[in-house]
Amino acid sequence: MNYATLSRAVGAMHLDILGAFHPDPEDPELAGFGTLILLSPLEPRFWNHFKTQPEYTGHVPNPVDQWSSRVVTALAAALGGQPYFPFTGPPYQPFYQWALNTGRCHPSPINLLVHDRAGLFVSFRGAIALPQKIDLPPPAPSPCATCADKPCVTACPVEAFATGVYDVDACRNVIAQTDPKACLTRGCAARRACPVSAEYGRLEEQSSYHMRVFLENGL
Repeated sequence: MNYATLSRAVGAMHLDILGAFHPDPEDPELAGFGTLILLSPLEPRFWNHFKTQPEYTGHVPNPVDQWSSRVVTALAAALGGQPYFPFTGPPYQPFYQWALNTGRCHPSPINLLVHDRAGLFVSFRGAIALPQKIDLPPPAPSPCATCADKPCVTACPVEAFATGVYDVDACRNVIAQTDPKACLTRGCAARRACPVSAEYGRLEEQSSYHMRVFLENGL
């Protein structure tokens, strides 16, 4: 299997490979595997597809995670790999470090991950470790390196990222009350401010859904 074939198989499930890397043979988490792929929603098609799925239409708890678990597990089985998820634990899998290992995700000025194509709309629905070592596309530099204005730094109405540690309470309080940047209806203002995010195709309805879940459940 080559990377193009793998991408088509993933895309058929409305997922995208946001990055991949070859694990260190001495990595105890991924011993015996040749390649790890990190999976995100395939934008902009994902959300309209997801709304037709039983997890969403059946109003099950945590429908996005439940869909991800079902689909990524089935995909891993078809590919002969091992699935991993960012929402199962503790212990939790090191998705942040895995993302950095791909060379396509980087720390942003507000310490959220930024991706060469997704910008600040980095979202992992799961990962699959494959036994074979697949040739991968080259790493990509951080888009922040050529972003002169860095609008993500000033976009948050309560400067929730100013200290380098995300101020969850300040964020939740402002979107629950005045919501001056329409974060609840359009998605996080800081993420939207990224010029790369703006070109990514993430639907505002999808971002709004996740912001409502964050507000209601503290997730």
